[in-house]
Amino acid sequence: MFQKIRHRLLLSYLLVLAAILGGFAIAVRIVFVHSLFEKRTEKLTEIAQFAAANTEFENGRIKIENDLPKDNFFQNHQELHWFDKNGVLVGREGEPLSILPVSRTKRVETLQISKNRVQSVTLPIIGSDDKKFIGYVRASQSLEEFDETLKKLDWGLSGGIIIALAISSVGGVWLTHQAMQPIEESFERLKQFTADASHELRSPLMAIKSNTAVALKYPEGMREKDSEKFQAIISATNQMTYLTEDLLFLARNDKAPTRSKETINLNTILTNLVQLYKPQAEVKKITLKYQLHDNLYVLGDLTQITRLFTNLIQNAIHYTSNEGIIEIRSNFTASNININIKDTGIGIAQEHLEKIFERFWRADKSRSYDGGSGLGLAIAQTIVKNHGGSIFVTSQVGVGSCFTVSLPCAFAQLMLREVVN
Repeated sequence: MFQKIRHRLLLSYLLVLAAILGGFAIAVRIVFVHSLFEKRTEKLTEIAQFAAANTEFENGRIKIENDLPKDNFFQNHQELHWFDKNGVLVGREGEPLSILPVSRTKRVETLQISKNRVQSVTLPIIGSDDKKFIGYVRASQSLEEFDETLKKLDWGLSGGIIIALAISSVGGVWLTHQAMQPIEESFERLKQFTADASHELRSPLMAIKSNTAVALKYPEGMREKDSEKFQAIISATNQMTYLTEDLLFLARNDKAPTRSKETINLNTILTNLVQLYKPQAEVKKITLKYQLHDNLYVLGDLTQITRLFTNLIQNAIHYTSNEGIIEIRSNFTASNININIKDTGIGIAQEHLEKIFERFWRADKSRSYDGGSGLGLAIAQTIVKNHGGSIFVTSQVGVGSCFTVSLPCAFAQLMLREVVN
């Protein structure tokens, strides 16, 4: 139980941290890209303005000055294009990047040229003498280096996040351990108190039960109403005895692996239990069917395994209406033995399936019965876990439920031990 809580706390912590780091990385990337892009735009704008200032209109044609400082402007995969006012290319300088037509509506644009991207800034050319519009100049620069820089930034941010999460996961394990330690200690004290209280309640309950039984054995001089009260006392005492025994069992066996193990044939246990509870099922006109394989051998504690299937069969009988059906079947997997106990009872709502193994949990009053402690399924789950198995349920309201117990096969366990040794 606490191991799952630790894992959930650690996962939640890492998810929150990953969200924070991811948001920070995205913000850094957006700011960096915007700043770098603006700087490139300003640089291309300066080049385009300088080129436009050195362009004249003579004899109906655009004249381009030949004294442009190429060493300063064409070092980083840059190119200049001149267009007349109709958009016809009339000149170019620098590294060939693009031959696309000029855009008359966009001042700044990013173009995809083959596999590379190109950033362009287009400015109108105004004659210096008559101030008339004579054409366009476009300054372009390859974004190959820009994209490489962004790729390195992405790798750096991603690597930083991964390293931060790896380091934080180590710290998170320590933090969750520190956070859960007081809770675990409190739970252990509570379990010890439950075990002690249950143990101490045994004697007074036994005294009440035995004295009440003696009183009922010699009813001379006892009024009829007094007899009924003593019967009620015995019934309540029995119920409290079942409750204390169940609490004591859980306190002693919860999360404690079974020490003494022997080879057990589930076929024998289940067959005996079917015969034992068949009269109880017949009272409710319930058909109790079973179809089991012969070699259902597991390693475990006979008393606990018997109690496991006793609780499940009792549970099925109590929640199956009159003239219902209960089926017990077995099947094998590669290393496990599966026992299915299926009934046509009242069923369990889907939203309640995860809670049915909790102690004292009831979905509604229909899930409670006289004499039950509310711990039967919790005990069943504890026994299964202590034997290295699993238990789960499928159910539909008004149709019935099916509990599946999966336990390691004895032969598979023995072979595994031989390999380990």
